[in-house]
Amino acid sequence: MVDMRALIATWAQKFGTHPDGAELPAHHAHCLGCGPDNPHGHRLSVTRQGDGVQAWHTFDDRHVGAPGIVHGGAVATVIDDFYGFLLYLEGGPAVTRQLSIEYLAPVLIGTTYKLEAHVTRREGRKLLVAASASGPGDRPVVSSTAVFVKVGVEHFARAADAPST
Repeated sequence: MVDMRALIATWAQKFGTHPDGAELPAHHAHCLGCGPDNPHGHRLSVTRQGDGVQAWHTFDDRHVGAPGIVHGGAVATVIDDFYGFLLYLEGGPAVTRQLSIEYLAPVLIGTTYKLEAHVTRREGRKLLVAASASGPGDRPVVSSTAVFVKVGVEHFARAADAPST
């Protein structure tokens, strides 16, 4: 279980300045997308690249859908979590409002993919973002857009105060 109060206490450091090329910190240790301590997770390692983020990711047998092919939900999980690293560059937390994934080609188990994401537009509290994944030979396999809405810490503090079941 994630200690929400401890997580919130670390946000000031995570949403601070990260120089170009810097490896960005995991959202938290048990995050499904990037947490190093989640045995079911993807363990994304993400770096800042200019105004965006970049990662190299290889899906393994835990993420299989059809034989040899990554489950579409696993791909969506990685893309959604990957977008979360853009928030470090935006200076504060946000939540996913809408996520669109276009699967351009099968995403294969054991193949390394390059992920890239950036903010395309800002509209008040809304962040419109785009991402792509490409495989060997820069072959595109996924294209995505999403809308994130900036929220205050109190959005997450409510979860910290909720009774656990």
